[in-house]
Amino acid sequence: MFLATAAFRRAPSCSSKAVTFRQRSCRFLSVAAPSDTSDDVDDGDENLADSPDVNDGTGDSSSSTDGDGGGSSKEIPVGQPDADRCEAIPTSSSQPGWIDTISLRPNEVVNELNRHIVGQPSAKRAVAIAMRNRWRRRQLSPDLLKEVTPRNVLMIGPTGCGKTEVARRMAKLSAAPFLKVEATKFTEVGYHGRDVDQIVRDLMDVSMALTKKRQMEKLRAEAVNLVEERILDMLVGPDATGTKGQRDSFRGMLQDGLLERQELEVDVPEKGDGDPGAVLAFGGESNNMNVQAMSELMKKIGGGRGAMRVPSERKKMPISEAREVIFEIELEKMLEKVDLKKEAIAAAQESGIIFIDEIDKICSSRDYGSKSADASAEGVQRDLLPLIEGTTISTKYGNVDTDYMLFIGSGAFHAVKPSDMLPELQGRLPIRVELNGLTEEDLYKILTEPEANLVRQQIELIKTEGVTLTFDDEALREIAKTAALLNKTVENIGARRLHTVLERIMEEISFEAAEMDNNEEVVVTKDLVKERLSDVLTKSDLHKYIL
Repeated sequence: MFLATAAFRRAPSCSSKAVTFRQRSCRFLSVAAPSDTSDDVDDGDENLADSPDVNDGTGDSSSSTDGDGGGSSKEIPVGQPDADRCEAIPTSSSQPGWIDTISLRPNEVVNELNRHIVGQPSAKRAVAIAMRNRWRRRQLSPDLLKEVTPRNVLMIGPTGCGKTEVARRMAKLSAAPFLKVEATKFTEVGYHGRDVDQIVRDLMDVSMALTKKRQMEKLRAEAVNLVEERILDMLVGPDATGTKGQRDSFRGMLQDGLLERQELEVDVPEKGDGDPGAVLAFGGESNNMNVQAMSELMKKIGGGRGAMRVPSERKKMPISEAREVIFEIELEKMLEKVDLKKEAIAAAQESGIIFIDEIDKICSSRDYGSKSADASAEGVQRDLLPLIEGTTISTKYGNVDTDYMLFIGSGAFHAVKPSDMLPELQGRLPIRVELNGLTEEDLYKILTEPEANLVRQQIELIKTEGVTLTFDDEALREIAKTAALLNKTVENIGARRLHTVLERIMEEISFEAAEMDNNEEVVVTKDLVKERLSDVLTKSDLHKYIL
């Protein structure tokens, strides 16, 4: 008898399915706090889709780091830019629209990286300094702030030594827009493929998602209150039609959960990806910049005639489901009043970090005076020059300047040398960091020290079958010794060699674990490791271990 209709005429498109908001735990680190700052930090609920990486990862539950923070400090949560939201300390010189990034001290960044990465102190220090300099720049006066540009970094080291892992962990520490790209995926302008301008457009997509999530968290409390009022309007009518006592009575029942099964009819906007007609009429993909611009123009023209209205679908659902659907609708309506594009552009321009991996693959050796005809070689280097130096890129959100973005290049440089890059590109990557190859001791530490090390992963996987798996220390030493030997005699693939060696040892155990009795114990000893790897050490054909 209490059925009513919720009409949301101008609501933007959203999913008809309920979005579950879950609270994610955040780890706290000691950070430098300005003397005039005393604001408390809010650790709110999260509604962040796993991506970016865009990748999935859960926040750490530990409450402290190894190293001292030093001096007066303030605790703020540290999380992933795509998964966990953590507010930062506002600074006195923050510019409108700038993203608030975590102001970790360099020592704290290094200590955090040490929890997941073994060795490579020079690379960790370079990354930590680069992150801290972003915060330092914001403390400068406005006239000097414009003159200070980031010092881009070039990391050089053999494959499997941790270059990409440093960048991946750096992305989880930084709340700034972060994008990792492969240099080999881009081609010279004029060839079929992706040009380097797409890097900035992809970064803008990341920045836009971060900005939207940040604003959603700010508006969440207000939207929750609106949801309750909208449901009451459906049950007893607007305030003007119902008595205050009747409305308060229903409000109490609603808050006590007595009406969760009561059904309502809700007009849910249909979810759509832009205007498919524009894609068919003008060609190209739906995320193409030109198609997006034409689609926006057609919407404005159609809107002037009153012809453009968001289609909706009426659905009947219980209040338990309708509450979350209405929450999405109200939140989207509130976001329409916020200039997300302006804030996202400012965040990308001032705090954006771009990690260019495999940059050595677009270089050709100059020893013999040969010139490569590859469309992904020197032409891409020439296209990267203005991007790294500073230029303006047109995106679907507006023009974006790259003057203050931080670029980090990475490459193994096996077949070529850093000097084989264009001199202009070398000058735009002034800070060079050389990473060392992994020794036998490093491989042993990789097996034991990181929180999510390979040994722990194997133990937890077998534990799901009700079987207890343990590794002797001598067995781990033998695994590290064998991996180091294979890296020397076959091909040096760094820490990735541990995967192939460990999987060879675990092959039979993993196959038989499902048939074992509950609480059965399996111990991996040094003799077992030698037995499983005996053919590897005696045969000259090691092709199975070459990735």
